Amino acid sequence: MFVIGGGVNGCGIARDAAGRGYKVGLAEMNDFASGTSSKATKLIHGGLRYLEHYEFRLVREALSERETLLKMAPHIIWPLRFVLPHHRDMRPAWLLRLGLFLYDHIGHRRLLPPTKTIDLQSSPLGAPLKPGYVRGFEYSDCWVNDARLVVLNAKDAKDRGATILPRTRVVSARRASGLWQLELENVTTEAREQVYARILVNAAGPWVDQVLSNVVGSNSAKNVRLVKGSHIVVPKLFEHDRAYIFQNGDGRIIFVIPYEHNFSLIGTTDQDYDGDPKDVRISPAEIAYLCHAASEYLVKPVEEAAVVWAYSGVRPLYDDGASAAQEATRDYVLRVDAEGTGVPLLSIFGGKITTFRRLSEAVLERVEALVGKKGGPWTAGSQLHGGDFGPDEFAQKLSVLKRDYPFLQPEHALRLFRSYGTCAWILLGTARKQADLGRDFGGSLTQREVEYLMKEEWAFTAEDVLWRRSKLGLTVSASQAANLANWMTEHRAAAAIAAAT
Repeated sequence: MFVIGGGVNGCGIARDAAGRGYKVGLAEMNDFASGTSSKATKLIHGGLRYLEHYEFRLVREALSERETLLKMAPHIIWPLRFVLPHHRDMRPAWLLRLGLFLYDHIGHRRLLPPTKTIDLQSSPLGAPLKPGYVRGFEYSDCWVNDARLVVLNAKDAKDRGATILPRTRVVSARRASGLWQLELENVTTEAREQVYARILVNAAGPWVDQVLSNVVGSNSAKNVRLVKGSHIVVPKLFEHDRAYIFQNGDGRIIFVIPYEHNFSLIGTTDQDYDGDPKDVRISPAEIAYLCHAASEYLVKPVEEAAVVWAYSGVRPLYDDGASAAQEATRDYVLRVDAEGTGVPLLSIFGGKITTFRRLSEAVLERVEALVGKKGGPWTAGSQLHGGDFGPDEFAQKLSVLKRDYPFLQPEHALRLFRSYGTCAWILLGTARKQADLGRDFGGSLTQREVEYLMKEEWAFTAEDVLWRRSKLGLTVSASQAANLANWMTEHRAAAAIAAAT
């Protein structure tokens, strides 16, 4: 089988398929998670607000996945408590409590703590809020380092035998002699090759319709509703480790979440988007909206001038005809087209990061029916690279890393373990002092780490390293980023010469 798209769904499908014994290829035209999969709110959550739209199946599936994914990757996924302040313009408190009761109990929660009511006037959690908020609710979901989740799925797929091709564009896909004939182009070198597959999986996210029309040559109608979601990052707004969920006067919600130790993440917006997903950008109106929405609740107003970074993504929601973008379903739809030839195309519309593993299993059920069964489902009890420890063992494992590498600053050790888990020992190797890690690029990023990312995780540009394999782009200077880019270019050139000789 061949998969188009290196987002969370494409990489999750490739991993699941390779683990079952299928021969798998995957092409991503850019870097992994360079589209929607790194541009969301970075939550593993059931979607409390989806209950309002009666999407009980989706909420139940998403809630049950929280702890499955937490155990799969406890280094990049961790529990996060959310505070929902109540005010008189919201739904009655008893109705919110009923919704949170359902949220606690329909998803087989075992590890995450339950909802509780809090007195915001006496609790430190009320201190960042404007006076007048008396009561609130605190409930559980999880946080995820989304881009690392994607690349770790790709890495595991490769280790299980899949051929993983970043920066590779599928130029065309045609049915010929009972197979898919695919023409691939390396975006960097422009070299082309042909490969063949029995089944093609279109997991291109926001580009899924473009793949159907431009690559496959299908006359399929518009299937996805592109919805733009934007976020802003500001210096941290409070000292505690909880997140807030605020309901706005227009009925939409935003989150204010602790982010990368020294920042707060605020989002998201929901706007229909008409254009190429690669061109999506946050608008001044969205920045103003997010600042105003957060300032409605917080004692300290969020000024537009405080925004240090902003990003936008395009969610490829299945077009179910909803009148408003925020009402469109977040569920996924799978569609098979064989055109009577027995050479199937399976396209994926919609979905969310929380349910990528279940979506992958649903795709493999279809694949089994179309081209024959290999192994059965296996990912529920699996662990991604670096995640081979229990969620309750994080602190103990981190202390061992600090013991083994005492020269690391505490913040550096924490960042490495949060990013790589037990693979941090592989990355650090025999280093016994800071100088052993090589050149310092700023923000605790060293030559040793960059070499690891280039060798093990397909990092190719400074942007890959600073904004997807990490978020150190928030802390390094422009000159440090330029030095990193120059060094990576030189390192690739030296490696190419060494390989040629």
